[in-house]
Amino acid sequence: MIYKGLLKHQQKDLSPFHTPGHKNSGFMPDDLIRLDYTELPDTDALYEAEGIIYQTELKLSELFGTKRTIISSGGCTLAIQTMLGLARRRGKKILFARNIHRSAVNACALLDIDPVWIMPRSDSGFFTGRITPDDARATFERNRDAIALYITSPDYYGEISDIPALSRICREYNAVLLVDNAHGSHLAFGSENLHPISLGADMSACSLHKTLPVLTGGAVLNIADEISTLQAKQVMAVFGSTSPSYPIMASIDICCDYLINKNGKMAYSELEKRVSVIKRLAEERGLIMPGGLCDPLRICINTSQAGLASENQIIYFHKHKIEPEFCDGENAVFICTPFNTELDFQRLEKAVSGLNGNLEDKASVIEKLPQVLCSPREAVLSESERLSVKESLGRIAAESACPCPPGVPVVMPGELIDENLLKKMICSGIRDIICIKQKNSVLYNC
Repeated sequence: MIYKGLLKHQQKDLSPFHTPGHKNSGFMPDDLIRLDYTELPDTDALYEAEGIIYQTELKLSELFGTKRTIISSGGCTLAIQTMLGLARRRGKKILFARNIHRSAVNACALLDIDPVWIMPRSDSGFFTGRITPDDARATFERNRDAIALYITSPDYYGEISDIPALSRICREYNAVLLVDNAHGSHLAFGSENLHPISLGADMSACSLHKTLPVLTGGAVLNIADEISTLQAKQVMAVFGSTSPSYPIMASIDICCDYLINKNGKMAYSELEKRVSVIKRLAEERGLIMPGGLCDPLRICINTSQAGLASENQIIYFHKHKIEPEFCDGENAVFICTPFNTELDFQRLEKAVSGLNGNLEDKASVIEKLPQVLCSPREAVLSESERLSVKESLGRIAAESACPCPPGVPVVMPGELIDENLLKKMICSGIRDIICIKQKNSVLYNC
């Protein structure tokens, strides 16, 4: 069923403005799947790399300008688990932007990390926003035992954080800056290097397959400091499969050669011009887009102010033979890579030309953080039960409940589900949630 279902989708001939970055364009060699090997004397071993895998990691380190870059065939999730596992050796308390991916929340539960949440701020009511340097400093002042700040940059809408400023603040408080850069691997290869490592981050988890020509599941952990490089493989082996995918790792090596020897960097830099034409068109049509520094190759437009919302978004773009990366009822997100064709961009231009915005933004509100009654680890490991969302009011979440994409939790494990969280879950289309079991009508005291 899976194989036939994928073939059926392929036959629709939709323009792919979504992951993976290779866009099923034929970039990968036809015989790649025939290289599905395991650890052998000739093929090296991921967690004890000293042969062909190690040589590819050296090429990656040169590309990204790191002390060490290590490969993950378990996606960005494995890179995030390793990054947090390395940070956890410094202490338990970490400051987190509230818009992190659920894989980081689950890693907190596994590693017994105490998260301190910081709400992003936005100039628009339609997009996530960023952690401001002032909020980061104020939160460090209240939590001087925090050992790291963890952010997502760029976020799902393409908003890039002020990493140089956040890095300086982390140095002031003897903390490290960790960046979920899942959607920004390509930022090292544009007209301006906007990659987190080059801007001052200590580590970044990069999902190569999302925007570079790599098979799905191909990712890396970029490390800027010497100490973490010595422990990274050991920590990754704790979480990763003992049977890493050789086709995925080989696709990363092929991508390295493309970026180094085959003008791949130029292709990403040149693409910015084509994408900017569509962004200017959206502005001319009065469509709201994220402000400030943003990913130059990601297009995010608000469609709700143009009269296109909810299920009508997908219907509209499918009529134009386009498959967006993501529609959230208000915004539509499109990921562009050099493997999109000119026909793809012409279709997108036509779709954008058919929208008329009114530039009436809605007010951005900094929401109050939910009440935390226990740690993520305690919540996840507690006796629990699945409830419908409407039954969950007043209960403690035992999981991170979120729509995926984008995978950003509406509710974190350990939080009390109040009226506000209940409303947000319903609006996000979440139908049920796992909660800690009640005992004699009294909530467990975690």
